[in-house]
Formats: sequence, C-alpha cells, structure tokens
Amino acid sequence: MAVSTLKLLLLATLLGLTACASQPQNPDPWESFNRKVFAFNDVADKYAAKPAAKAYQAVTPNFLERGIDNVFSNLREPLNLLADLGQLKFKAAAVDGGRFLINSTVGVGGFFEVASYIGLAKRTEDFGQVLGYWGVAPGPYVVLPILGPSTVRDTGSAALDSQIDALSQIDHIRTRNQLRVLNLVNTRANLLKTESLLSGDRYTFLRDAYLQRREYLISDGAAAEDSFGEEEFEEWDDF
Repeated sequence: MAVSTLKLLLLATLLGLTACASQPQNPDPWESFNRKVFAFNDVADKYAAKPAAKAYQAVTPNFLERGIDNVFSNLREPLNLLADLGQLKFKAAAVDGGRFLINSTVGVGGFFEVASYIGLAKRTEDFGQVLGYWGVAPGPYVVLPILGPSTVRDTGSAALDSQIDALSQIDHIRTRNQLRVLNLVNTRANLLKTESLLSGDRYTFLRDAYLQRREYLISDGAAAEDSFGEEEFEEWDDF
C-alpha cells in the first residue's frame, strides 16, 4: 500500500505542477466537454441518485441520518489530520486527531458528534489543499462522470485521498462497496436542501461555487469572502 500511495502522490504532484506551469486565465477552457459530462451527470442524478436520496431520507429517522452522517465524517478525520500535517498546520492536526479519538470512543464510533461540544471544531482538509498550500495552481476546471466538479489538481490528489480514506482499509469488498454506496446516498440526501440555492445557469453556478469554495478552503477563509460568506460555504460542505 505504501508504494501505491507514493505513486499516487507523485501523480498528483506531476498533475499539479503541470497546472502550475501554465495556469490559464480562463478557469474553464474545456467548457464544451464539461457541459456534456454535466448533462450526463444530471440524467444519472435525476433517475438514480436523487430518487435514492429521497427514499433514504423518507425512511430514515432524523437522528439516525445525522448519526450516519457523523460516522462517515469521523472516518474522514485521518485524512484531515494528514492533510493538515502536509500544510504544516500542526495545531489543526492535533485538533483533528483529538476529534477522531473522542468521537470514536465517547461518540460511539463517531455516531455522536461530541468533539464540537468541547471546542474541537470540524474541518475539511484534503491533499488538493496540500498542493494548493505549496503553490500548485488548480489547472483547468473539469467535470468528472458521476463524481462531478473538480480541477486538474484536485483530480490527481483525489486518488491519494481515496487511498487514505478509512473505507479503503476495509478488506471485505462487499462491505466496503455497500458502505461507499451508503455514503454516496447520504451525501446526496444532505444536498437536497441546497437545491433551492441554485439559480440561473446551473452549470455556471455550480462551477463558480466549487471554485470559490476550493479557494476558500485552501486559504482557510482568507479569500473568496466577497462572494460567499462562511455560512454559505457551510451549506456546501458535502459538495
């Protein structure tokens, strides 16, 4: 696993350096292609993901839905911790480590969000942010089939993120896949409430929201505040 992880890190770095060497003025030079993929994703969402999310939300009590959301969020804490270290955020890494320990024990496997109540705030970190911290430009915006909005930098780093993700460490393939599907449906259910925020050209809105959110995360809130405040970004935590 260590070798494959190093290979993925090298791939992410090379992709990022390519983007850094020639960052286009236009963040979406592949718009024509991206819109076609966006249309495909829209159909898949309309007939599969969204109906599944609505059914899941209809049969799942609120407390259970929140608990499941907390569990998947807790499983992401090791990634947050390592990404913090990659950005030299040692205090934040300690907080994320503390969150994982407390929520995994006192919070019963992460079902209950205990850490926030004692001042350990939830953060979202990944290796795309690590590359951004070290000056790697995002490169062109790209819409991935099923996965949705990304950039060249974030696409490369996502491969490393997936290797560190706690779900990837589950050896039983069927169980791992079932949990991934549950996570996908749960995430889509969380986004149902944000659909009312969409206006005008949905493609443009989602692209701009994604790019500004990534800038916001990489700069730890020091950028993008003119267009989106902190509360608005929190609505897109699962985006």
